[in-house]
Amino acid sequence: MLTTPVAHDTQYYFDLEEKFGAHNYHPLPVVLERGQGVFLWDVEGKRYYDFLSGYSAVNQGHCHPKIIAALTEQAQMLTLTSRAFYNNLLGEYERYITRLFDYDKVLPMNTGVEAVETAIKLVRRWAYKVKGIEDGAAKILVCENNFHGRTSTVISFSSDPSARTAFGPYMPGFTSVRYNDLLALKTALRDETIAGFLVEPIQGEAGVVVPDDGYLAEAYRLCREADVLFVADEIQTGLGRTGKMLACDYEDVRPDILILGKALSGGTLPVSAVLADDEIMLTICPGEHGSTYGGNPLACKVAMTALDVLQEENMIQNAAELGAYFRERLQALRSPFIKKIRGKGLLNAIVIEHVSKDAGWDLCLALKEAGLLAKPTHGDKIRLAPPLIITKEQLDECVDIIGKSLGVLK
Repeated sequence: MLTTPVAHDTQYYFDLEEKFGAHNYHPLPVVLERGQGVFLWDVEGKRYYDFLSGYSAVNQGHCHPKIIAALTEQAQMLTLTSRAFYNNLLGEYERYITRLFDYDKVLPMNTGVEAVETAIKLVRRWAYKVKGIEDGAAKILVCENNFHGRTSTVISFSSDPSARTAFGPYMPGFTSVRYNDLLALKTALRDETIAGFLVEPIQGEAGVVVPDDGYLAEAYRLCREADVLFVADEIQTGLGRTGKMLACDYEDVRPDILILGKALSGGTLPVSAVLADDEIMLTICPGEHGSTYGGNPLACKVAMTALDVLQEENMIQNAAELGAYFRERLQALRSPFIKKIRGKGLLNAIVIEHVSKDAGWDLCLALKEAGLLAKPTHGDKIRLAPPLIITKEQLDECVDIIGKSLGVLK
């Protein structure tokens, strides 16, 4: 029986999730009920700056009016047909996104990890049909400390114990190399059964680890030399977050397979995409891969609008300019508790210098009390990634909040 929601205090919602929800997350203790632009409000009415942006799904800001208008308009027309039939928006979306990113074809999916799984299948199919690797023998190179999702295949090549431990047996066919290590990559590529190299241009979940300049370009060249597909997971780094449309654009790298998600819907619903040229994409035939919701008309309409507003409203340039400014301001704090500052565009992180293993969590609690929401990753690293619509004045206010909140670590 459905009931009409009524207002309750924060603890009520904590208790509900504790009793009825799976315990697979450890959220910051705040209950949110509304968002607009760069701000979120909790059930008590307190306002916060959002410095996580749904792990970069909300690049365009919460409830962007153009995206919400497209969502509500299409939701009243047609939301789902499955791929058993054509719909009037899928082809329009396919033309839009393939032209925007300069690929022959797109395969639409829903969540980011579904898109990663799709890319893995494409690499393997290409390996057998095009490269000529013996069926079942293809391997894919991945990087240590990667994060590509949590399905059983993807955790098989994770180096994060919390994602991997006690979920075996694991999927074979993956070889791990050190991130940002070209010699390790070059050595691994000597194996003629390697079919693809799956890489994050910046490792987000690992703590916004930015590789050396030239790493991506040289990795791409090495892959091309070895007849290996270069697969870029730009689910978090793409769509303006780093100050370019794609993080790979900084080194003029055009991935053989491009994986997108998160901000592809402006944070409204799960939408992801895998882009590749015909030689790769057409190795999969009807019935060999798919998704009931992938390419649904609601997602297509929303994704086109989300991409439109990124470009029309200068969000990508804003990310580039304010990202550099933000790192300068953080550096100017000269805090003894900030060990490192790293990032590109508005994808940034600070590494905390402190003896307490709880320092990152404690700082995020202090930030919350001061009106800014962020979340630690791997204990001592705090990702700082506001919506790309943030202004310089708002960023100044947020740096002041961060500076004062660091005092909790004394």
